[in-house]
Amino acid sequence: MSPPADVLVLSKGTHGEPVEAYGAKLRERLPDHDVAVATTPSEERELIEGVPYVTGRAIDEELLELADAMELFACGYAGTDHLPMDALRAAGVTVTNASGVHGPNMAEQVIGAILAAVRRFEAGQRRQSRNEWRHYQTHELMGDTVTIVGLGAIGTAIADRLDGFGVDTIGIRYSPEKGGPTDEVLGFDDEAAFEEALARTDQLVLACPLTETTEGLIGRDELGTLPPSAYVVNVARGPVLDTDALLWALRSNRLRGAHLDVTDPEPLPNDHPLWDLETVRITPHNAGYTPKYYDRLADILAGNVRRSEAGEELENVVP
Repeated sequence: MSPPADVLVLSKGTHGEPVEAYGAKLRERLPDHDVAVATTPSEERELIEGVPYVTGRAIDEELLELADAMELFACGYAGTDHLPMDALRAAGVTVTNASGVHGPNMAEQVIGAILAAVRRFEAGQRRQSRNEWRHYQTHELMGDTVTIVGLGAIGTAIADRLDGFGVDTIGIRYSPEKGGPTDEVLGFDDEAAFEEALARTDQLVLACPLTETTEGLIGRDELGTLPPSAYVVNVARGPVLDTDALLWALRSNRLRGAHLDVTDPEPLPNDHPLWDLETVRITPHNAGYTPKYYDRLADILAGNVRRSEAGEELENVVP
């Protein structure tokens, strides 16, 4: 039997990228290491023994029991709530996440969604489908107030890209004392300030992790506080935005529209009423899916392999 690899890419290495391509990126960055790719669950079980560095979207406890030499599990997601963290800690495995790799791609999705809504591209598309040359009213982003919930890597990238549009920005984060790139920074625990910010928000962007604090954060009261002309963009997680409340706000014209890259439930059932609303744009959890995403992901893992071997502190460690 050949000796085990140094690095193993699990069969569901990343969302959408063929694992062979992701493995090739890692081989480019780690030419002195043996990078193996498991394309099926059975190959995972065959290859994981003796491998110190493993990467993928997830790992279950059954596979973890076979990972007798695993030192590092590099999760392909920023969130790790789906992982058996207690079991990984008990096994002495360090877990890292993909925090930071989503910034540029997801920020561009948000900017595109906001501009499409402000400039009403959907109205132009409808007229084009009817071969109809007829003017329609559009709006300007300049002068709007954009509130960004979550000022991590994604929220920061969004704020940076909004800088040239002449907008006022409000950031909502767990530790407002850290400041941020927005004109104002508020905390999740300041309910009065949050409500006041919503009341003057034109574009509400959700880019926060899903936690006990943020689950259901934007419900009927919050949507009712927004001006009726406001637009909501959700690139966080579906449950951050209450789906029933969103339907109420859209159907009662209490909200101009929404762009949803994530939904609750997800995947969105094909008979769900959100599909049929003209004021809603839905993308299938696709904001982070660009080729450069996987380059950045491979950079993190390759760098951490070298740091681990040098006895240095790793990046993106999940506490």
